Amino acid sequence: MAKNQQKFTALFATSPRRIVAVVPAAGIGARMQADKPKQYLCIQGKTILEHSVTALLTHPAQIEQVILAVAPHDPYLADLPFLNDPRIVLVQGGETRADSVLNGLTHIVPSDNTWVLVHDAARPCLTHTDIDQLLAIQDPNGAILAIPAVDTIKRATATQQIQQTEDRNHIWLAQTPQFFPVDLLRKALQTALQQGLAITDEASAMELSGFQPHLVTGRTDNIKVTRPEDLALAEFYLSQR
Repeated sequence: MAKNQQKFTALFATSPRRIVAVVPAAGIGARMQADKPKQYLCIQGKTILEHSVTALLTHPAQIEQVILAVAPHDPYLADLPFLNDPRIVLVQGGETRADSVLNGLTHIVPSDNTWVLVHDAARPCLTHTDIDQLLAIQDPNGAILAIPAVDTIKRATATQQIQQTEDRNHIWLAQTPQFFPVDLLRKALQTALQQGLAITDEASAMELSGFQPHLVTGRTDNIKVTRPEDLALAEFYLSQR
């Protein structure tokens, strides 16, 4: 592992870095209890997906592509104006988030020192400042946005009784984007899927391959719209911009 890291670090130091984004947007968002996938619900006249993707397209780092992994025959996508941007690439999503992200990664033309930002379709409040923090990372372990836990953390039993209290000083809540070298993330996802391992985000796949991604402190308003009450909260945060 150490020898491979030295090799990748040397490569990254000499080769210009390309930045590509992948947005898995094939989910149905059942917990929102809405009549359409949550990424197509509207806030301030735009879909959640538009807000999420626009944060990537407008970043001054000149992200080369934004690859959207969408459901087959998605009936909501065609009306979104950002499809006119030549950097948008559509690919078919998979059964799981990991499958969708991997499908997106396979459409990235291989080259030295290409990195990917993987961002949730339902995180519409992403700021350029948070993206800047991630892009400052050069270590091939990569990095994710996350926030330190502030509430008391309880571990539960199967019957929802408290088993024990965890030390929150070592607990972070993962966010997106998550930022990794494309080739390393692709291999990590392929290996984990082949072995049937549980992958809850891209960092978990990298961890299973022996990497230790950095935790970059993000903003608490970079929320993921998951439940109905999150919609009003996201609208409030966006109204303050």
